[in-house]
Amino acid sequence: MLDRRDVVARLLADRGAALVVTGLGAATYDVAAAGDDARNFYLWGAMGGAALVGLGLACAQPDRPVVVVTGDGEQLMGLGAFATIAVQAPANLTVVVLDNGLYGETGGQRSHTGRGADLVAVARGCGIADATRIDDMAGVEALAAAIRAVGAAPRVAVIGIDPAEAPRVLPTRDGGLLRTRMQAALGVAA
Repeated sequence: MLDRRDVVARLLADRGAALVVTGLGAATYDVAAAGDDARNFYLWGAMGGAALVGLGLACAQPDRPVVVVTGDGEQLMGLGAFATIAVQAPANLTVVVLDNGLYGETGGQRSHTGRGADLVAVARGCGIADATRIDDMAGVEALAAAIRAVGAAPRVAVIGIDPAEAPRVLPTRDGGLLRTRMQAALGVAA
């Protein structure tokens, strides 16, 4: 199992122009720990919505890579997002699921992936051909290189991570500020 902070730090170290959307909870803390950036959009209280927010951003900004970083519990709440992503087929969208097999934000109960549900199979079954499981840093390195550019189709990467908790790094919870700073980073009028 991989260390979640090491994984996210490596994914975002050389992110280029990539925009990042986070699922709530630990994924947000991990991205903030890797370095706050105006191109990060942190979701608060939107369980299951990260992949769809990423889809909307990818459709609105088709020439920029968009990376969603979320957890298995959050993605399980939004499984239908995979079907919609497959239908829309944005070539610039990558959904990274940090899979520790737990619902970390509600007390560490075992999630469906901890009981055998396979998010890679779900993504493929919905029509996302580029869906893979990563369990080593070599795979993380390859993904880090891939997310810097617009690809040929959407991709999903489920990364097996250690269930150990890391200290919380809390970015701003001000939704208006997050929106306006992302707009400014994109050169879009507020």
